[in-house]
Amino acid sequence: MRFVWAVVAFVIAAAMIGAGIAQRTVFQGPSEATETIQTDGSTAYTLIDGAVLGSLPGAQSLRVAGDGEVFVSYGRTADMRAWLADVPYTAVTLGAENAVATGLVRASTTSPAAAATAARTPAGSDLWLDEFQQTGSLATTLQLPADMSVLVASDGTAPAPSDITLTWPIDNSTPWAGPLIAGGAVALLAGIVLYLLGIRHVRRSRRPRRKGLPLPVTEPISIADADAAEKGVISSSPDARGRRPWGPRRRALIAVPALGLSAALFAGCSADAWPQLAASESPSPTPTVIVPEGQFPPVVTESQAESIVSRIATTVGQADAALDVAMAETRLTGPALAERKTNYSLRAALPDRPALPAIPAEPVQIILPQTTGGWPRTVMTVVESGDTAAPTTSIMMMTQDDPWSEYRVSYIGNLEASTNLPELAAPYVGATQVPPDSSFLVMAPDEVAAAYADLINNGQNSASWALFDTANDLLLPAIEDNKRKRTDELNQTGQGTAEISFAASAGPASPIALATLDTGAIVAVNVYESDTAKPTNADAVIKLDNNPAVKALTGVDQSATGFTTTYSDQIFFYVPSQGSDDKIRLLGYRSSLLEAKVSP
Repeated sequence: MRFVWAVVAFVIAAAMIGAGIAQRTVFQGPSEATETIQTDGSTAYTLIDGAVLGSLPGAQSLRVAGDGEVFVSYGRTADMRAWLADVPYTAVTLGAENAVATGLVRASTTSPAAAATAARTPAGSDLWLDEFQQTGSLATTLQLPADMSVLVASDGTAPAPSDITLTWPIDNSTPWAGPLIAGGAVALLAGIVLYLLGIRHVRRSRRPRRKGLPLPVTEPISIADADAAEKGVISSSPDARGRRPWGPRRRALIAVPALGLSAALFAGCSADAWPQLAASESPSPTPTVIVPEGQFPPVVTESQAESIVSRIATTVGQADAALDVAMAETRLTGPALAERKTNYSLRAALPDRPALPAIPAEPVQIILPQTTGGWPRTVMTVVESGDTAAPTTSIMMMTQDDPWSEYRVSYIGNLEASTNLPELAAPYVGATQVPPDSSFLVMAPDEVAAAYADLINNGQNSASWALFDTANDLLLPAIEDNKRKRTDELNQTGQGTAEISFAASAGPASPIALATLDTGAIVAVNVYESDTAKPTNADAVIKLDNNPAVKALTGVDQSATGFTTTYSDQIFFYVPSQGSDDKIRLLGYRSSLLEAKVSP
């Protein structure tokens, strides 16, 4: 019976080990799936749709091969299609039965830059979440959602590389191969043990069975033989059947090959041949963010915004060093550009004139992107200066006019350490842009600049005095101090012969407003402050001996009609919603000399 059970164990072992080995060899599927995309090379751009990238689960390994430069970038599908709207391109999409198809998409519009340049490079666009560039071939691994696509190009003029390969990993793990082989090894060992026991039983059953015999006559025992027995001497001569004493030990060695086979099989089993029984960590609860239904996604991601700020800081820094207005115009616009132009003119004429504070690149503390699917677009950022000697915190409004333009800083100001910003939406949620004439705020954004200018001109007599938090306003006292200083300087040399007057007005720049979580808004506006110094009698003149900046801007050192100097204020306010008890609060500002001219 022992032999029967041994045979059964051997059969089970062979089946289990064979099944385990088969799972790791003949029955194991491929480790990856590959899709080769061939285009005709007739266009400068190839757009691989997110549906193609997500047609199989897992990360996407992309390989692009070409003859020259190979450029690859990825971003939101809608943004990429908008960027490609003015040129023909090859679209790679998912067709019927999930088959990959390619087709030509013709230009549907004309970009504003088309008249200025015949071709543009795809590198460096602010729309890309990331980009890669290499010569000959390029390989990278991505894991993009369905609403993102990949752009493949060369240099924007030459045909895009036509050899594109996408690869996805396939889970071909065999978690039961290890247990099957292990179980088979145990069954094999059990079969060997049963087999040995069976042999032992058969041999014992074949021994002769004798009845008891009469005892032989007692003979004297040799003292030498007794001494040898006491010392434990055992003879190595064979017994009556010709067996040596160590003969039975050989049978125990029969199990050694079985153990060796089992060890070899276990050594060939990797981690994916065993069930993964590790307990997964319980997810920790996260705050719930309710996004309004139908709301567009934010125009930039956090990493994208940080990259944009870094590029702006680098470009403006280079423009500041070279006094290059054209370079500054690529990253600045509106009041932020106007103050730079004046500063460059003054520094070119006055070597001792200091540069404006550099735009900090990092760390970016706050990112508030607009939620929209069109253009123009706006992003607000708060960035700390890396200068430990003179740390500052800057608040900026950046705008992008169209898909082909870069983000440019429209407004920039400094935040005081005591400034408390209102509660803002998370960067991945974004904020809506408040219309200039919105009636949902205590004051429409396009009225804030004029109201604050009236506050500067009339103080407590202004009709808007009660709407602003003047107790915590740091700009108003600074303006009053500057007025007194300018008046005292004029009186020192021209008292009785000259006078100075001050006036504030809303600047020409349009306001920018982004909503806060409490339905208020952060509003950036532009205010002009002007002072006019003129003689009060026909024989007097206004000299500029102590004002080299005005002298450099006007090109004269005195005037019988006087001079008008204008300063540009970039001011950031928090404007509460209708029905709130809060007042309009100053958040940050920057005031710079804008222009000076001879009075008519």
